[in-house]
Amino acid sequence: MQNKRSKELFSKAKRIIPGGVNSPVRACKAVGLEPLFISQASDAYIWDEDGNRYIDYVCSWGPLILGHTHPEVIEAINRVSKRGISYGAPTALEVEMAELIADMIPSVEMVRMVNSGTEATMSAIRLARGYTKRKMILKFDGCYHGHVDSLLISAGSGLATFGIPSCPGIPEELAELTIIAPYNDIERVGQIFKDLGDEIACVIVEPVAGNMGVVLPKEGFLEGLRDITKRYGALLIFDEVITGFRISPGGAQEFFNIEPDLTCLGKIIGGGMPVGAYGGKREIMQYITPIGDIYQAGTLSGNPVTMAAGIATLKILKDSNTYRELNAKAKMLFEGVKKVAERYDIDITVNYIASMGTIFFKRGGVENFDDATSCNEGLFKRFYSELRSRGIYIPPSPYESWFVSLAHSVEDIEKTIYEIEDAFRSMS
Repeated sequence: MQNKRSKELFSKAKRIIPGGVNSPVRACKAVGLEPLFISQASDAYIWDEDGNRYIDYVCSWGPLILGHTHPEVIEAINRVSKRGISYGAPTALEVEMAELIADMIPSVEMVRMVNSGTEATMSAIRLARGYTKRKMILKFDGCYHGHVDSLLISAGSGLATFGIPSCPGIPEELAELTIIAPYNDIERVGQIFKDLGDEIACVIVEPVAGNMGVVLPKEGFLEGLRDITKRYGALLIFDEVITGFRISPGGAQEFFNIEPDLTCLGKIIGGGMPVGAYGGKREIMQYITPIGDIYQAGTLSGNPVTMAAGIATLKILKDSNTYRELNAKAKMLFEGVKKVAERYDIDITVNYIASMGTIFFKRGGVENFDDATSCNEGLFKRFYSELRSRGIYIPPSPYESWFVSLAHSVEDIEKTIYEIEDAFRSMS
């Protein structure tokens, strides 16, 4: 495929935008290529500036669970935007969105809208610290919760891609308030709480890790976190920015039947528009201003156009048949990949749940960050290049999730498996 226009745009972008991109993983450094510049999208497809079409498994990094330009979402955006795109005042749409979230997410009684997943996690941690009157927080190695100073320590995703264990600009004094534990190691968490439990405000966790690639919780891990935090009076925060409405209508917490104290949301609740939210038990959420003393604000929070797109998306997802269809397509894709890898003796581990998954180039399973980072990055680079040249668009990092949408047809998935088999054939 010719990518002349993308190359020209990237060269121009690098002169005026740091690294030529507005989010680091988009630069495609991990795969040794230059990024594609996208001109349009529809259903399960995107087109680059040179007119090449790709089957899209990035789906804007997860929000587009219905696919691109879903007619009901676009109609809602058009209808509301004609009345104005921002008011800086309350709207009925904010109330409807909050009611939908509270109705679908088991643990949420009250919710506050924000503008990104990063803002959601930042605000939830401030709330946890204010509520418990404690300073320390516990997070897990390889889990990414946005670019908040307290959380950008041993994070996954973009940081893992560039091999940066932490980030310059974070004061050591602040980093010292963040405790790191290995994901899926409940024994280590128990020991940390035995030593420091009275000082820990909260545990924040991706209930299914999605930023070191998809890593599922081991049996008893989430249950153990719930038990330990309750015992020591710390709050349990589920970062469901990725898993919220992706794993099930009620997120990972409904799927695993575990209720956290606070939940962070994003991505799908905006239907593709910028969004975030955090919510939880009424008793805790009432500590937020203007009824409490813990301050948080946002000029564009609850933007009417975003709310309209999100409401349209969530209403479709309330239909139980939606997930049956979606998950069947994902199973077809990921199980198909396993079969062709066996045929060509390619060493892979495929982790998937519902409609999200990752192909790791290693055998033996992936249960934590160390497992994930021991995969064969060189083989992934070649795999990425082979697929992109064949019109299959996947995340340009071995530490990200693929996403399947309702718009992906059986034919799209069959073609993807065919192209993956062809790629494995050339790699073996």
